[in-house]
Amino acid sequence: MEEVWKRSLIRVTDEFTLPPVVLRVDDAIIGTLGNFSVLTGKAKAKKTFNVCALVAAALINGQVLEYRASFPETKRNILYFDTEQSPYHCQLVMQRILHLAGLPLDREPEHLHFSHLRAIAEPEIRRAIIRYAIYHTPDVGLVIIDGIRDLMHDINSSTEATKLVGDLMQWTDEQNIHIQTVLHLNKGDDNARGHIGTELNNKAESVLLIARDNADADRSIISPAIIRSKAFQPFAFRLSEDEGICLPKLDSDYTVLHPRVVAYQELTYEEHSKALREVFGQDTELGYGDLLVRLSSAYSAESGPTYRQTKLKELLRFLLRKGMIIKEGRGRYRFNSDQHH
Repeated sequence: MEEVWKRSLIRVTDEFTLPPVVLRVDDAIIGTLGNFSVLTGKAKAKKTFNVCALVAAALINGQVLEYRASFPETKRNILYFDTEQSPYHCQLVMQRILHLAGLPLDREPEHLHFSHLRAIAEPEIRRAIIRYAIYHTPDVGLVIIDGIRDLMHDINSSTEATKLVGDLMQWTDEQNIHIQTVLHLNKGDDNARGHIGTELNNKAESVLLIARDNADADRSIISPAIIRSKAFQPFAFRLSEDEGICLPKLDSDYTVLHPRVVAYQELTYEEHSKALREVFGQDTELGYGDLLVRLSSAYSAESGPTYRQTKLKELLRFLLRKGMIIKEGRGRYRFNSDQHH
């Protein structure tokens, strides 16, 4: 224990460098080695099509859609774990990835290992397989877990959620890899499901949101929900058939329309109240992670720009000082609807 304690100490004279950046959208950093990220969206939002584009970019160490990959040569191998689909549909996903990467479909890719875990009943065994592959496959740089909720029994168990996210942090740190997880949103709102959603939001390097365009159901929009670097402008894709394979294609006609861009300090009391009513909805209290995600969505709609994590924390402190949000203790927050300006 003493040795573990000593290794955990940070000294002011220590020299650290930014972890290698391996995934970007434009100039925004969405993935570094030693961290994990989250893609979240509702059912039928085309989450897996989006992941195909990201994996294809990693395979060629180039750009697909707006995803740009730059993995070191010693980190080129990719592990893809699918917990939801049949072998047939997993193979279709694999074919999409290879087609997007411009690689042949008649021979096995050099750097992609695709595993289907649907037939394995026990979450503990699924997790053990993933851990084994991560620690025993040489030169791994990227790991995809499509369906992370299937690595636990109860998505509302705080104990299970903490342990699973702890595993992600340990695996990424010890093996110096990036893991992208995929998690569904609740049907009734825009919140990642269960305690695992809260834990992922709290610890992830970036949380990307994919949603169908309300004005055009054939368009899927990807935007940053939480991001430590500067935010990127949302982009969109549509599905298009190419040589019998359905693929995501960048929608160049999509533009982000912001009628105005204002600082949150300049919003009126009524505008803050409108945003906070949207944030809390029918919930009396929210945890820290859920609150930040909802603040990002609501305030982006009110003031225009996408808020990255540092700005979200500043916004929360501002709302606490103004008494619009009250902290109830143990990381729980409520909307003070009785507060008057």
